Amino acid sequence: MTVHTVGKLLRQWRHRRRISQLDLAIAADVSARHVSLVETGKSNPSADMVLRLADQLDVPLRERNRLLLAAGFAPRYAERPLDDAALSSARNAVERVLRAHEPYPALAFDRRWNIVMTNRAVEPFFADVDPDLLRPPVNLVRLGLDPRGFAPLVVNLADVRAVFRSRIRRQLAVAPDAELTALYEELLEPDSEDASGRWVEPDVVIPMILRLDGRELRLFSTITTFGTPMDITLDEVAIESYYPADAESAAYFEGEVAPLQ
Repeated sequence: MTVHTVGKLLRQWRHRRRISQLDLAIAADVSARHVSLVETGKSNPSADMVLRLADQLDVPLRERNRLLLAAGFAPRYAERPLDDAALSSARNAVERVLRAHEPYPALAFDRRWNIVMTNRAVEPFFADVDPDLLRPPVNLVRLGLDPRGFAPLVVNLADVRAVFRSRIRRQLAVAPDAELTALYEELLEPDSEDASGRWVEPDVVIPMILRLDGRELRLFSTITTFGTPMDITLDEVAIESYYPADAESAAYFEGEVAPLQ
């Protein structure tokens, strides 16, 4: 197992962010020489300095703990399950956001796309899903692309796969993760049927088209995250809210049109 010093880890994050030592020093209000000394191991940074540099490099909280440990300090950020009493206010906030979005679907998932909470509008989509896919942890990517999951309902499956591919590529570029990489290789790595490895730009909105009850429903989504979280779990939770892209889709979810028999 390779052991990295805090200097090497900080240098990796700086290179990942494509920031020069000078730019990092200016942003963190320290000298470029000091940044260089920290990276080469010639200076031992304080815990506050580690966190100051990590903040400017937008290092996730989980990785900030790793930096602190590498520098010889105790982790600063706790990681508690969302149902922990200490996170009750945050959990209630997530629940309120999900409920407020009804009658449209919304769900919350973690950094590996495992679903942690949904609103009632999502439940009907699980009706025909293979029970094996609903065993915890329920993974949104696998659920969306597996033929035993939502895939048969998705008219533009290639587009949806391209969106997942783009989002997870960007996510891995921000914070590498072995399990997320394995998920990408399992479900999103281009194969003989998808040789182009198509992906989409982050500013392009592609609706998801579902065929339900004989109708085609068009949905687009937005992502909500916690601002300035101090817990790893909250740092990694995202809420995806789906909106109807046309009046017919809105009417379906609002119950204005009875399902076809």
